[in-house]
Amino acid sequence: MDGRQSASASTACQSLYCDEAIYILPHASGDRTDSKALGRVMPSRIHSRPMNIRLSTLTATAALLAAVLTGCASAPDARNTSRSSDAALTGAGGLRPTAVVPESFVTDPADGEELDSLATWPTENGDTWLIATAKASHRLLVFDADTGALLRSVGGKGEALGRFKRPNGVTVQGDHLFVVERDNHRVQAFSLPGFAPLAVFGDSALRSPYGIWIHEPVPGEYSAYVTDSFMYGEKYDRVPAWEELSERVKHFSIRFDPANGALDARLLGQFGDTSPEAALRMVESIAGDPANDRLLIADEDRRHVSTLRDYTLAGQYTGRSLPDASFGAEAEGVALWSCRDGDGYWIAVDQLAPLTVFHLFDRRTLEHRGSFKGELTSYTDGITLHSAATRGFTGGALYAVHDDKAVTAFDLREVVRALGLNPNCTE
Repeated sequence: MDGRQSASASTACQSLYCDEAIYILPHASGDRTDSKALGRVMPSRIHSRPMNIRLSTLTATAALLAAVLTGCASAPDARNTSRSSDAALTGAGGLRPTAVVPESFVTDPADGEELDSLATWPTENGDTWLIATAKASHRLLVFDADTGALLRSVGGKGEALGRFKRPNGVTVQGDHLFVVERDNHRVQAFSLPGFAPLAVFGDSALRSPYGIWIHEPVPGEYSAYVTDSFMYGEKYDRVPAWEELSERVKHFSIRFDPANGALDARLLGQFGDTSPEAALRMVESIAGDPANDRLLIADEDRRHVSTLRDYTLAGQYTGRSLPDASFGAEAEGVALWSCRDGDGYWIAVDQLAPLTVFHLFDRRTLEHRGSFKGELTSYTDGITLHSAATRGFTGGALYAVHDDKAVTAFDLREVVRALGLNPNCTE
């Protein structure tokens, strides 16, 4: 998710809702200042140096925040959530040492595109497409998932069908592609392989949508979950009041008319825990596991704790999250790796620099099973996992956004070998 700026000390109490006067901004876009633009030097080598954080700065900041929270303990806070370096891993939950898995490929840089989320689609001729959302250019980029070659682009800025405003989450279900548009406040559906726009939905309910996960509970009917991370304040950096956080995830039912392909979408409800301990403060990535009645929702707000929260498909918070302090930075992309006999792993992005860390957790128990990083991949937002064999990856592949400008691929067979995972996941 985009970075956020912290409020100044003079306005901190106001930003934390000490004042009960809250101005509602309908359809607030949630545009936030990107922390990466505020003085970060782009790494020119595969291994760049971690950031140095002065202890005195941290001590002073902690004292200020403690004072603010003492006076405003009844509402969400609004401090800085900029990305961290590898130094943040120290003592992070006692996770195992990180293995290194070299990338199989990295796409050519797409500078200025601001890539975010990924999805794959197998074509009729045996190829596999890798589809990426590009937020800054308001379009989709389509790559060959076996080689990383750029095949085409789709869309451009606008409100008409087939156009986008800040496309973010993306997913494929069958031969339908779904794209979340933050600044058009909607989800747009396309047919593949032609990328023909079909319809939009959610525009009357969504305010600042980001992530999406879809499954097919019964033939011909889709169940879609869309995260809605609307914020307040001049810079959209203020978390809503507790009671509004019950609207963080919108649940839709979607049907396509078999006769004419028309889309019918209905809002089934919305949900999100509102307790100070487990409220969904800033949400983006979401993924599900129908076999275990589970949704994992990433809360990126490091001012409290950035982690993945465990919900049922009915939208009930189970009271569980991933192990404490699993993430050294923001919890970002999440994907389920399904294996034979119901086994599998959740792969969760820890958005660290200079290298992203990918944590693996048991599909059923959520216990940590290992972590790895690549030799290049950094500042990852979205990931997607393609477990089926392709021409280039006979055991499947994990794809990850690298530094907003490229996509990298990891061979799942190499991940299994490096972490000693169940080999039936790639057979």
